Amino acid sequence: MNRREFLGTLAAAAACGAPLNASRAQVAQSLYELPRFGNVHLLHFTDCHAQLLPAHFREPSVNIGVGEAAGRLPHLVGEHLLRHAGIAPGSREAHAFTSLDFAAAARRYGKVGGFAHLATLIKQLRASRPGALLLDGGDTWQGSATALWTRGNDMIEVCRALNIDAMTAHWEFTYGAARVQEAVKSLGRTEFLAQNVKTADFGDPVFKPWVMREVNGVPVAIIGQAFPYTPIANPRHFVAEWTFGIQEAELQKVVETARAQGARAVVLLSHNGMDVDIKLAGRVRGIDAILGGHTHDGAPLPVIVNNAGGKTVVTNAGSNGKFLGVLDLNVGTGGTSGVTDFRYRLLPVFANLLPADTAMQAVIDRVRAPFKTKLEEPLAVTEGLLYRRGNFNGTLDQLILDALMAEKNAEIAFSPGFRWGSTLLSGQTILREHLMDQTAITYPAVTLNDISGADLKALLEDVCDNLFNPDPYLQQGGDMVRIGGMTYACEPGAPIGKRISDMRLNGKPLDADKRYKVAGWASVAEGATGEPVWDLVERYLKNRKTVAARAPNVPRLLGSSRNAGLASD
Repeated sequence: MNRREFLGTLAAAAACGAPLNASRAQVAQSLYELPRFGNVHLLHFTDCHAQLLPAHFREPSVNIGVGEAAGRLPHLVGEHLLRHAGIAPGSREAHAFTSLDFAAAARRYGKVGGFAHLATLIKQLRASRPGALLLDGGDTWQGSATALWTRGNDMIEVCRALNIDAMTAHWEFTYGAARVQEAVKSLGRTEFLAQNVKTADFGDPVFKPWVMREVNGVPVAIIGQAFPYTPIANPRHFVAEWTFGIQEAELQKVVETARAQGARAVVLLSHNGMDVDIKLAGRVRGIDAILGGHTHDGAPLPVIVNNAGGKTVVTNAGSNGKFLGVLDLNVGTGGTSGVTDFRYRLLPVFANLLPADTAMQAVIDRVRAPFKTKLEEPLAVTEGLLYRRGNFNGTLDQLILDALMAEKNAEIAFSPGFRWGSTLLSGQTILREHLMDQTAITYPAVTLNDISGADLKALLEDVCDNLFNPDPYLQQGGDMVRIGGMTYACEPGAPIGKRISDMRLNGKPLDADKRYKVAGWASVAEGATGEPVWDLVERYLKNRKTVAARAPNVPRLLGSSRNAGLASD
């Protein structure tokens, strides 16, 4: 697609949807006009968490790396990331990839994502890249009210309209094994791939492990890697008869099988998390590229990993429908085989630069129509920025914690370290839809327990090790549990069992033998009961009508002052 064709596409899209003025069209051209390279083209999004509409989404200001991960992607935030990637401070790209000056930049540059806008970008890139494959890294059917209420049907309809070639999964499994198997049958042309999901009895594959696709005459193998720790991070009883895991040796066999059957390029569509993918890339031979997800890392540059078989390109495409990864491979033909070169860009999806695709918008409107009144009910107005993403806490997490403590009369509250959920600016009305964006899961019960100080320490140490173990294979995803009421110190680089210290309640040290009243939600234990967390928080919001600006309760960090995973804001 040349410049004239590109601008013509924008003009045609604007005529059918949201208009673009000349200035914005020029900005869109500079951002989205990518010269075609090579002969194999892959488009990749991941972790959209069922966000069909444009929204704001704040990237983390805290994403600490330990061990070999310290000071490298994805553990670079704020000004550290800008310097590494050569991104100009204050630019659109700076807003997309960092949390710097977020509120002002969000008002200046507008919302991101939205499947109708994503569809426009995908159509443009497919027009310039014949045969391009569209790959979905998973966490697609969960994260919104409508996805929960339809058990993923709304997202399946939208994704069919997007013409996705292959996907893998994680939160999809929280609808239960029977629902996932039923849903897979309704995907149309989309292949559901997961080489690492087996039956617990005989170890048979549950899903297709890989698929071969021809792109411009080049056979390309796409291998699926579902989230390895699904039965640990989420309730085991949802998938009681399946096993997961990284399954490195099995993956190596799949790669070799694909090569033996003629694959000239091998791509892993992964939901491991970027640190796991980087380690995996150094140990498994024959993978040309890993298109990764799970950790929501909007990595503007790939990481190139050396291994015994050559090199592997490792990427991660952010979350919330905010980014689209574009990987162009030059693959040898004739007597030459294999990938000889590549180009990669992670494109932020700015809703005010990409007109809504009218056909996709019609599908979105249709699947949302039965729930529109319920979704748009106002609950309160926020006086401060509400966001979630970050290693330790966010202001929206803090709001949930405050609601738990107030409504359950608890001394301490825990909220899971989820990475999904849209961001609200000061002055915005909190709608029921916004609340569900933070809480829409299939195990939402609020619990109240008496827990000893010693058990609280052990629990926090365990969760902290899941986040900061220097071996990526021993990390299980997610961020640190969010904590209300209690303060503590954390040393991410300390050995296991020694990262948490100085635990205090109302300024006084916690007593190891004393029991404290702790509210929480999203227990992975089978049989946990209680009201859904969204009912509790909705009641809290309606009673107050206005939500004051909040400072998140974060630990006092030790030994991390120079870590590039800490931004200045």
